[in-house]
Amino acid sequence: MSSTINATTPHYFVPGPSRHPFFAAAGLFFVLLGASQGINGAEWGKYCFYFGLLWFAVVLYQWFSESVRESEGGQYGHRIDSSYRWAMSWFIFSEVMFFGAFFTALWWTRAHSLPELGGLENSLLWPDFKALWPTLAAGVTGSPAGIVEPFQTMTPFWLPTINTAILLSSGVTLTIAHHALLKANRSKAVVFMWLTVVLGIVFLFVQGYEYYHAYHEMNLKLTSGVYGSTFYMLTGFHGFHVLVGMLMLLFITVRLQRGHFTPERHFGFEGAAWYWHFVDVVWLGLYTLVYWI
Repeated sequence: MSSTINATTPHYFVPGPSRHPFFAAAGLFFVLLGASQGINGAEWGKYCFYFGLLWFAVVLYQWFSESVRESEGGQYGHRIDSSYRWAMSWFIFSEVMFFGAFFTALWWTRAHSLPELGGLENSLLWPDFKALWPTLAAGVTGSPAGIVEPFQTMTPFWLPTINTAILLSSGVTLTIAHHALLKANRSKAVVFMWLTVVLGIVFLFVQGYEYYHAYHEMNLKLTSGVYGSTFYMLTGFHGFHVLVGMLMLLFITVRLQRGHFTPERHFGFEGAAWYWHFVDVVWLGLYTLVYWI
């Protein structure tokens, strides 16, 4: 948000016609086209996909740079600040619903689907079916037809627990940076923001190693029954959100170094912080339900 509000600040800023939405949509078109064709075996699909990603990234850079110039130029008043806060709040709410759907799928599978499939009504169809969640009996696939290969289940020790400590520590460093900004201590805020970004990067590397270990040494794959699919969908989407949040914090840190934001006007910082703390909370639920229970 704008660092200053003066007499020239409009009551409500209305931007002029922009090319960015059209070009962003064009970039996403190439992304979807390339992904769909690549999945169907077209060799050119991956090049189209990467081209679309690059195109989209360039458009976002131009679009966000323009918004930053408008903000630092004093164009954004209190009403824009309020609209940004509402927009970020609804965006995080949509993310809550997104993860809520996957957590509900995990709960429904364990509490309803497995018991019903292993009940008396289905015993004639699948007499050898074992209605056991894999976390209760490692290696049990619940696949009488043998279409799911035996696999090992994930435990909280030690990589997930280490990652939990890393992510919670990043929330602490981010909070310290926020309080430093409120006290106009920009140098301290920048240092702790860089620590937060580094911790986010370390989290992603640890999760990548965990995936490599799970795939090659535990035979745990996306095709490992409902356990494998829910595990990778929950942890994978969370990892993607950590990546997005880390990039947000990285750009905010660069803006801090350039002198943007003041103790009174810094919603760009706050919005990224909201998102990062949301990612932390989701991980706590994921860590408990996926790795422990």
